[in-house]
Amino acid sequence: MSLDHYVTLGRSGLRVSPFCLGAMTFGEDLGWGSSVETSNAILDRFIERGGNFIDTANVYTFGHAEKIIGDHIGKHPAKRDRVVIATKFFGNLFEKDPNGGGAGRKSVMAACDESLRRLQTDYIDLYWMHAWDANTPIEETMRALDDLVRSGKVRYVGFSDTPAWKVAQAQVTAFFRGWAPLVALQIEYSLLERTVEGELIPMARELGLGVTPWSPLRSGVLSGKYTRENAGKQKADRGAWAEASLNEKTYKLIDVLQRVAKEQNTSVARVSLAWVQGRPGVASTILGARTLEQLDNNLGALDVKLTPEQVKALDDESQPTLNFPAAFLQGAPSFMHAGLRVNGVQAPPSNLTPKASTPRY
Repeated sequence: MSLDHYVTLGRSGLRVSPFCLGAMTFGEDLGWGSSVETSNAILDRFIERGGNFIDTANVYTFGHAEKIIGDHIGKHPAKRDRVVIATKFFGNLFEKDPNGGGAGRKSVMAACDESLRRLQTDYIDLYWMHAWDANTPIEETMRALDDLVRSGKVRYVGFSDTPAWKVAQAQVTAFFRGWAPLVALQIEYSLLERTVEGELIPMARELGLGVTPWSPLRSGVLSGKYTRENAGKQKADRGAWAEASLNEKTYKLIDVLQRVAKEQNTSVARVSLAWVQGRPGVASTILGARTLEQLDNNLGALDVKLTPEQVKALDDESQPTLNFPAAFLQGAPSFMHAGLRVNGVQAPPSNLTPKASTPRY
């Protein structure tokens, strides 16, 4: 696959590149990240390679990330119309303002106008709710988003970091009311975070949401930088975020990643990204890069074609423990199909299924 082999996002006609450029690292306001010059170079390289999907948020580097994109792309109509710019509301940039954040109508409308100003554009291609606001009725949020779509300020809407049951409620409500539906779901997904396979991924596939994973390298833990050999010696760029994942379970997974990377003659980071991008339901994986070298290395994952044996090895080593009723439902076909093959799957026999000669009451 190439970066300019576009995919439609969810149940929509929006064409996006298979990798999305995450702009959380744009700006050095938090003490880490890319300078304005480097951020601009990363944007140019991504677009030159065929990438058209850029993801940011109103709170990334206190709004500076949006401004960097706006200064470099938003004020140039030819560049702006070529890319798909996604940003998020929810984060509060105004101290002591209770309506400065969240998903209430007042906050959503104001945040949209602020993002449009920083991005220097008349419209946002994809507007995400950054996280679930438990204090706001979901109907209020969805109606506000529908109004933004109808006004032309927003083209499509999506949710990030929200429970599956709440996303489903929002989507069904939108369908029923004739409001703009959700087209995408942004969630953490990697070889070290697979619990989303229990509820969120199946829900997204059923309700027409394209999945855009964030942190596919788990804050750099799966980038190849950390190994069993340098355990405790390699400093984590993001401190506790990465260090919390560096344990024996992770090192066993990294051992398998190193073996697969050697077999593929590629890097651990590319193998990790190729695995995520190949998962069912995934439309476009979000990449973060602080340097051009990191971007180029990560984009090389599109050239990696994992074999079924390699995928199985990675699956087996990273197998998650899913919430009930995931494990129970895996065994349900045994007493539903009575040992028969249905849709190509052979159901094991069950002692709950009576024999033909067994009396039924």
